[in-house]
Amino acid sequence: MSINYPTGSRRVSHVENTMRTGKTTKKALMFGKRGMGLEEEINLANDYYLVNHLAVIHKKPTPVTIVKVDYPARSAAKITEAYFKQASTTDYNGVYQGRYIDFDAKETKNKTSFPLKNLHAHQIVHLANILAQGGIGFVIIKFTSLNETYVYPAKELIAQWQKLNGKQSISYDEIVGRGYSVPASLSPSLDYLKAVDQYFEHLN
Repeated sequence: MSINYPTGSRRVSHVENTMRTGKTTKKALMFGKRGMGLEEEINLANDYYLVNHLAVIHKKPTPVTIVKVDYPARSAAKITEAYFKQASTTDYNGVYQGRYIDFDAKETKNKTSFPLKNLHAHQIVHLANILAQGGIGFVIIKFTSLNETYVYPAKELIAQWQKLNGKQSISYDEIVGRGYSVPASLSPSLDYLKAVDQYFEHLN
């Protein structure tokens, strides 16, 4: 099927991010990521994927409960008091290679494990529901002290949650062994779909 993209957009039939492993490039990668949180890296990656027609993935809006609204003028309303509700699902969802994907993103300073307290029971239930409908679910885990990021499948996460009763931590070795490493990249700085590609290969 032929798709006519709006004027000013760029259709890319194949995009592949490659990098040299020399010292200069490694320094550029380190510098480019400095001061950038995981959520920001994912958001920038999602923008890159959208512009290059690789995937459509968005961050879900955070539910807000409005408590008080003032009307300084008849035609204007001003929210003066509100609070964030606890999110009932995960952070991101979208479509990639014709598949629905749904995932959360978490960071930890721990070097040897990922604390399960970073997740909530309702998120585990949500991911289980995604898998039951044939969707793809996972969590992106970044070990900030190690500067390592992994795509960890929801199936493995759910199994560990049940095994540990939602408490304690998943070991670093478990995540490395059953997860998929996100390779270093320049554009975007966190090309997590490379790891998702590896995950898809194992699913097939």
